[in-house]
Amino acid sequence: MYFLSGWPKRLLCPLETLERPLHIQTDPQRAFFAVLSPSQLSIWYCRPSVLIVSYKELSKAASQFGSYKQAEWRPDSTMIAVSTANGYVLFFDIPSARDKYLYEPMYPKGSPHLKGTPHYKEEQCAPSLNLEMKKVLDLQASITSLQSMLEDLLVATADGFLHLVHWDGMTNGRKAINLCTVPFSVDLQSSRAGSFLGFEDVYIRDMEYCATLDGFAVVFNDGRVGFITPMSSRFTAEQLHGVWAQDVVDGTCVAVNNKYRLMAFGCANGSVQVYTIDTTTGAMQLSHKLELTPKQYPDIWNKTGPVKLIRWSPDSCVVMVTWECGGLSLWSVFGAQLICTLGGDFAYQSDGAKKDPLKISSMTWGSEGYHLWVIDGNSSSNMKPERDANNKAQQFGILQFQFIKSALTVNPCMSNQEQVLLQGEDRLYLNCGDATQAQSPRNTSAHSEHNHSRERGPFSDGSLDSQGLSTLLGHRHWHVVQIHSTYLESNWPIRFSAIDKLGQNVAVVGKFGFAHYSLLTKKWKLFGNITQEQNMMVTGGLAWWNDFIVLACYNLNDHQEELRIYLRTSNLDNAFAHITKVQADTLLLSVFRDIVILFRADCSICLYSIERRSEGLNPTASIQVLQEVSMSRYIPHPFLVVSVTLTSVRTETGITLKMPQQACEAESIMLNLAGQLIMLQRDRSGPQIRDKDNNPNQRKHLPFCAPVVLAQSVENVWTTCRINKQKRHLLEALWLSCGGAGMKVWLPLFPRDHRKPHSFLSRRIMLPFHINIYPLAVLFEDALVLGAVNDTVLYDCLYTQTSAREHLEVLFPFSIVERTSQIYLHHILRQLLVRNLGEQALLLAHSCATLPYFPHVLELMLHEVLEEEATSREPIPDPLLPTVAKFITEFPLFLQTVVHCARKTEYALWNYLFAAVGNPKDLFEECLMAQDLDTAASYLIILQNMEVPAVSRQHATLLFNTALEQGKWDLCRHMIRFLKAIGSGETETPPATPTTQEPSSSSGFEFFRHRSISLSQSAENLHSKFNLTKTLSMPSGPSGKRWSKDSDCAENMYIDMMLWRHARRLLEEIKLKDLGCFAAQLGFELIGWLCKERARAAHVEDFVLALKKLHKDFLWPFPVIPASSINSPFKNGKYKTAIGEQLLKSQSADTFVNMEMDTGVSNTPRSRSWLGTVSCSQREIDTVSSHGPHMQDAFLSPLLSKVFLIGDECSIGSATDLTETSSMVDGDWTMVDENFSSLSLTQSELEHLSLELASKGPHKSQVQLRYLLHIFMEAGCLDWCVVIGLILRESSVINQVFSIMQSADTDGEICQNIKTGLHAVDKWASTDCPGYKPFLNIIKPQIQKLNEIVEEQVQPEAFQPVNPSKVPEQANPRAEESRTSSIHGTNPQCDAGNSSASRHEEDKAKTEDEDSFQEGSYDCVVS
Repeated sequence: MYFLSGWPKRLLCPLETLERPLHIQTDPQRAFFAVLSPSQLSIWYCRPSVLIVSYKELSKAASQFGSYKQAEWRPDSTMIAVSTANGYVLFFDIPSARDKYLYEPMYPKGSPHLKGTPHYKEEQCAPSLNLEMKKVLDLQASITSLQSMLEDLLVATADGFLHLVHWDGMTNGRKAINLCTVPFSVDLQSSRAGSFLGFEDVYIRDMEYCATLDGFAVVFNDGRVGFITPMSSRFTAEQLHGVWAQDVVDGTCVAVNNKYRLMAFGCANGSVQVYTIDTTTGAMQLSHKLELTPKQYPDIWNKTGPVKLIRWSPDSCVVMVTWECGGLSLWSVFGAQLICTLGGDFAYQSDGAKKDPLKISSMTWGSEGYHLWVIDGNSSSNMKPERDANNKAQQFGILQFQFIKSALTVNPCMSNQEQVLLQGEDRLYLNCGDATQAQSPRNTSAHSEHNHSRERGPFSDGSLDSQGLSTLLGHRHWHVVQIHSTYLESNWPIRFSAIDKLGQNVAVVGKFGFAHYSLLTKKWKLFGNITQEQNMMVTGGLAWWNDFIVLACYNLNDHQEELRIYLRTSNLDNAFAHITKVQADTLLLSVFRDIVILFRADCSICLYSIERRSEGLNPTASIQVLQEVSMSRYIPHPFLVVSVTLTSVRTETGITLKMPQQACEAESIMLNLAGQLIMLQRDRSGPQIRDKDNNPNQRKHLPFCAPVVLAQSVENVWTTCRINKQKRHLLEALWLSCGGAGMKVWLPLFPRDHRKPHSFLSRRIMLPFHINIYPLAVLFEDALVLGAVNDTVLYDCLYTQTSAREHLEVLFPFSIVERTSQIYLHHILRQLLVRNLGEQALLLAHSCATLPYFPHVLELMLHEVLEEEATSREPIPDPLLPTVAKFITEFPLFLQTVVHCARKTEYALWNYLFAAVGNPKDLFEECLMAQDLDTAASYLIILQNMEVPAVSRQHATLLFNTALEQGKWDLCRHMIRFLKAIGSGETETPPATPTTQEPSSSSGFEFFRHRSISLSQSAENLHSKFNLTKTLSMPSGPSGKRWSKDSDCAENMYIDMMLWRHARRLLEEIKLKDLGCFAAQLGFELIGWLCKERARAAHVEDFVLALKKLHKDFLWPFPVIPASSINSPFKNGKYKTAIGEQLLKSQSADTFVNMEMDTGVSNTPRSRSWLGTVSCSQREIDTVSSHGPHMQDAFLSPLLSKVFLIGDECSIGSATDLTETSSMVDGDWTMVDENFSSLSLTQSELEHLSLELASKGPHKSQVQLRYLLHIFMEAGCLDWCVVIGLILRESSVINQVFSIMQSADTDGEICQNIKTGLHAVDKWASTDCPGYKPFLNIIKPQIQKLNEIVEEQVQPEAFQPVNPSKVPEQANPRAEESRTSSIHGTNPQCDAGNSSASRHEEDKAKTEDEDSFQEGSYDCVVS
């Protein structure tokens, strides 16, 4: 509503005076303010804040009159009355010297400001005024209160009299009224006699006149409060009657709100009691209280002292309160607290020291509520004025606080918008983000084509009318629009502002005319003809209708009220406006669909239809009167109407249900009458409905029914005209902001499945709920309330101690306004459940289930009900928690909601919670059945705290096994830790819950991400990275030294057994990819375990089946025979021309290309475009390859870069070759380009290359297969090495296996198994897969040798792997050799044949087999 902005300013007084100010009062127009000192009266101009004239009382007169006390302005600002301590009233005349000005603005040469504009002087220059004492009135008693009342001045004196004085200083022969003779009663219906005050010494301490109630709110010196009203037009003692407020006995001051007919009485206990008059009985009725709560202000809530001053803002929307002990607090009209300076940064310094609160002796609001002028009470008593070094001006005890306020305060027609718009005195704050980004698909058409669909019919797709949620909620910063200085200079202050539905255009209204701004073009449009601007004064506000601005104004030239419509896109000129004359002054204006609604000063409502017409270049809008409705019977004073709008909200009646179209278009008038929301519906009971009239306007003329009061204490109303079948509840509801009482929603109730509604079921229900922010807009579909909140920043550390007490920057924090929002759905669901409307709650919840924060809504509701009921001291007769629990089970998120709520609630409340929602063991099992393992892990924490360790272990084992099966590695690691903690008795410190992880890649080597199989990685730094300690020596038992504590042996064995079992199952099911993933992610000692299982699980039963499974798992295509394979230069290995050598030289670049692609680095621009396309296609295919088996056929397209950079047989070597070289070579792209540009390939060769490429699998699969090959070699599982050699079709691998079998003492069974397996593959290739035949032919000689070995039936000892403890000394030099040979050698076959060198490399590589999948330069996620 209202928000503090920045730091306060301090006024500098140019005069030499020793007197401190004690009272400040603005004039009725708020252009000047008067400042009283004990013997001096000064008049200041508001903008700029400059002193105009000062009157100093002579010392002789000053001693006669006594010091000045209070000042009151005449309503036309031509006189001031000042009361003095000795009972005198001094009347001062303020003649203005015509055409004389004290200050004039100076403009640089060539600036566009014209001094010839009308009203130029009055607006921009402070006028020259004089002060002349006209008359002195001696009332011979101390004056307690002065109050201006129309043409008279009312003066209350301490002798108990009330004087009515005319402004010319005459008493007009009227007698003073003795308060003892005024009858008082509890209400006006009591007997006319009434009881008199009854005390001789009772007098009025403070009073204020309320025009809309026609009477005085008074505070007596004994603390009683009342309201005095004249019973007739004659103001005499006999005609006055008073009403008591029975409950108040400690009143101190009073302020009245004319718009809402409220009287705020300050009390000695620090609270403010706000009363209204009951219209039927005339009694005083308590509306609400303004008081600090101990919850928000535990230190100060009862130590504020009595209320000192209360001041309502000029627009009557907020009230400022200050206390004797200091401090300011700002409240909305019905008691929502907006600001209080008794807490937070206002009350404490940055180092925590307490500040003295600001004590205020007098305050008054500036124009439009943008400023609050305050007299600092501290300075007026103790500080002497100090001259500064330049001797120019002195620090004056007047502070100016600056505010920005919501546009709703003055232009309530903005309430059907979803934007928040705040207006300051020279800028606007919008929450709609950047309009250029805001042009989402929801609204681009609306911007470009003026949204014709919306004009044709009011029920077109409503999404065009609304911005995207992301732009409305995007960030906490405002979009600030500075108002054009040219317009502001002559038209300050800004009175109204409005924003269009799309949040792309804003319009502002100052003193005269208006201007508008486009957020897309960042430009203002002002009137070209200044005379036109200065001749119109907007009276009733303004609104946007599509591309038109609709406003009600007064034409100063013709003295005529008008309704005008201007097109945004044309020049701002009356020639392009559509102007309609209006009968009476317009007070309020609003637009609903294609109807303009005006509320006029004669208490009538007029409806106009508005229509777009495309004539000539610029389209125009035309207006027709539809209907006039007189409201004078119901409205006592037109000024009391806060807002008026048309809505589609209705209470269905039988007739409208029969006519759905008419029900849909029903309009009701919503009228906020001084906080009372009144609804007038169309009367459809008459004969109009049944006449099949052809006139489409007939429905507009339906009369309105008698008004119905919907709610009290209403500050703002929000409604929308959009239609959304899915979210009818939210879009057809009416949202009310009720100040301190929070919000209310008038929700429609729909029968389910279109059944006939129950006769007893109301069609609508009013639900109240509290929110923590002040609501400024409602996002209907998104179930959000948008608001703003004041925040503060301290800068007191920037100043030194010596000057600290002077600086306002030290005394006050810097105030900023932040955007904020709040979910309200859980409040409404809860209210419906409380009222046994569960079916309606379900309908509403299901319509919002797609909202991103819906799970949070359910969690909030469960949490709030649980906290309330579980911590209640008294037993709850009808607990709501079981109902809420049952409600939440209707949603798939039930299990997560319960466990998240439990984890955020203290342990003491868990039993209460699970008594309602069910046993946590059952919920855990439900999670397992639903495969929701992360939620199950959270339930495990609950079980660990609520059950014995055995139960926790049992459930943890279940979860661990399921997580292993599903490949949830993160969860598995957490479960190992969890089981360990249970085993070692560390149950008092439960392990951290697994965080929600990304979907795990059970089908791919996620562990290859950022990892190269390089020998340069030292083993030491691995320990710090993983909480699972790994061993680098061959373990005697596979568990090795994985755990850091020896005492955990049993627990470790238990975990190892599960890991072994899982590994065995993966190997038996030939899931090598999953096995590699499992070993790397969990630090499983794969090589040691394989050694142990070599003759059992690691034994290949069926070579053909294994081959097929690997093809499928690694997305590896089966080979095909090329047509020209007989004379292929590649197949016979004799292709030694330039292409072969160049390819081999640049072999290392292949991995570099792929490394770049996989890590997402953008490739260096190439000089040859065809190479660029090659690598691009590679990147695309790699991306495709990561998406699982269902896209297998994608790899049959030619993968050029593979063949060009790695031939079929040019990189065999050890398993580490591929990636070692990538870390060594810097990939000189220009070299590669030059080499390739010199190649020339024939058509048949290209065909052959593309075919070769088609038989290769994805690069990632190749890297993974080579890694597994390396692991199996280490473990001596030679049969698996043969299978992988076959799928890679690399004869060197087969050679290597056979050479091992010849040199080492190999188990005869393995040799026999390999022989049988290869024969089976040969047989299968002959029948089903001829593509394998060429390769099998190449390795035929080795197979024959194998047969010989098997026939000899040699039975050597079991294979013993090389002892890795000797690896570090040998590995490094050999690795270097191997690297250099693989980079520089023209025929890499040489190091493939060198068995020992490649073995050493493998041994070294083995030392990091567990973690080589974890990080590095490869990004090979296959999910």
